[in-house]
Amino acid sequence: MSEESDLEKTEPASPRKLEKSREDGQLPRSPELSTFAVLMAAGSGLWLMGDHLTGQLRALMKEGMQVPRDIGFDAGLLTERLFDLSSHALIAFAPFLILMVLVAVAAPMLLSGWLFTWKPLAPDFNRLNPVKGVGRMFSLNSLLELSKALLKAALIGGAGAWTIWHHKEAVLSLIAAPLAVGAGHMGDLVVMSFLAIAGTMVLIAAVDVPFQIWDHLRKLKMTKEEVRREAKETEGDPQVKARIRARQREMARKRMMAEIPKADVIVTNPTHYSVALKYEDGKMRAPRVVAKGSHLLALKIREIAQQHQVPLLEAPPLARALYHHAELGDEIPQTLYNAVAEVLAYIYQLRRYREYGGKAPDLPNALEVPEELDPENTTSNPMPDTFDKTDQL
Repeated sequence: MSEESDLEKTEPASPRKLEKSREDGQLPRSPELSTFAVLMAAGSGLWLMGDHLTGQLRALMKEGMQVPRDIGFDAGLLTERLFDLSSHALIAFAPFLILMVLVAVAAPMLLSGWLFTWKPLAPDFNRLNPVKGVGRMFSLNSLLELSKALLKAALIGGAGAWTIWHHKEAVLSLIAAPLAVGAGHMGDLVVMSFLAIAGTMVLIAAVDVPFQIWDHLRKLKMTKEEVRREAKETEGDPQVKARIRARQREMARKRMMAEIPKADVIVTNPTHYSVALKYEDGKMRAPRVVAKGSHLLALKIREIAQQHQVPLLEAPPLARALYHHAELGDEIPQTLYNAVAEVLAYIYQLRRYREYGGKAPDLPNALEVPEELDPENTTSNPMPDTFDKTDQL
């Protein structure tokens, strides 16, 4: 049962799959929304430009009906005149046609936004498979689309028929009405029919748009196995991630070890912790921790320091405080400025003594380390935290 449930598409599409389907040109589309937009654009265009278009059309018809005698018997001149009249008609209707094209292009963006991709135009020979073609013709989706088309035709046809039947007396009176009066009545009937059909299209689009969105998301549903596989591909295989983390730790350790010879002093615990400090006057606001470690790593730090003659200073409380409260590469806490300043002063005096001789400097005693920063102070830290992420470097 669990294997069957894993193969059923019950999970909603992930953001990654939605993005991929969008890149492939698979978007929710509502033909009814586009049809309604184009219909409204056509009605609005005719309403705004109707007088202009009617005048242009009347002038073109008048000019076309008046054919001079010398042109009427010359096929070449007749062709040229027909071309001129067609060009004038195209220019006259160009604003209306441009409006229709713009609306037809922009209408689908109302539902799915702007997208330009060549992938839907790529050759797909599966579409030429006659067996799959017949299957699509008699599929549930085709039956649903046929039902929608019949229902839409019935609603629109019904709206038009109701309008004509409701105004049947006005329609019959058009036969005996003068041309000018009949044309006006005919225009009123057309407007009322248009409003009835547009109202019907609003209802159809209002139902079709949510349905298309739901159907699109339904088709993109995923099985539980697909969700797990995608999560694995996105987050990476646990073993690969572990190897990457190990490699990152190794690289971080090498970088840290390379900084030890440049340090000014190594503060030790003396065996559990080692913290390397560096300070450059004028370049650093405060001393920085360039390396730190505990247990075996602490011993390795001291070994490298001794090889490069970096001074070591045993100051257990200070070493513990620096180890637990100063991140690698960060400045030391402000509360430890005084203690570290004493240490650095001792180191500078020691360097001078080694270089020029004289009286050896005294080791700093009683360094001021706040009790709350010392993890082994039982008064402020009854449960010391002796683990740090640097231990894993």
